[in-house]
Amino acid sequence: MSERDPGVDVEWAMAFFVWLVACLGTLGSLFFSEVMGFAPCNLCWFQRIFLYPLVPMMLVGLFPYDGSVVRFALPLTACGWLVAGYHTLIYEGVIPESAAPCSKGVSCSEEYIELFGVLSIPALSWLAFTIIGVVLVELKRRQRV
Repeated sequence: MSERDPGVDVEWAMAFFVWLVACLGTLGSLFFSEVMGFAPCNLCWFQRIFLYPLVPMMLVGLFPYDGSVVRFALPLTACGWLVAGYHTLIYEGVIPESAAPCSKGVSCSEEYIELFGVLSIPALSWLAFTIIGVVLVELKRRQRV
């Protein structure tokens, strides 16, 4: 019987957490659009483009655990984080909506929900990408040690 490396168990749990957050974000975005009927704007579509692939990517990296998945997940997360941050700034009025790529169709500052009176859909996306990014950066740091 061989002993298991506890570091690998922690890293696996962190990668699983990333997968879980990506799943919740994906299911949440699909719930808002398909069940609640909220039409996604252009920036929402870009965020989906960066979030959705994280679900199968992280799942493949979990069984068996392969830490190299971080190398592929980090760029998607960084791009999604930037788009979600930009979208949140437009939604909050910090950046004028005239600077948004949502000139036709659904407005990028359309108010659908405010969870706890604070968290809009763009802010929820930014929060999800932030959580995923922080955990992935920590995973990358652990791999260098």
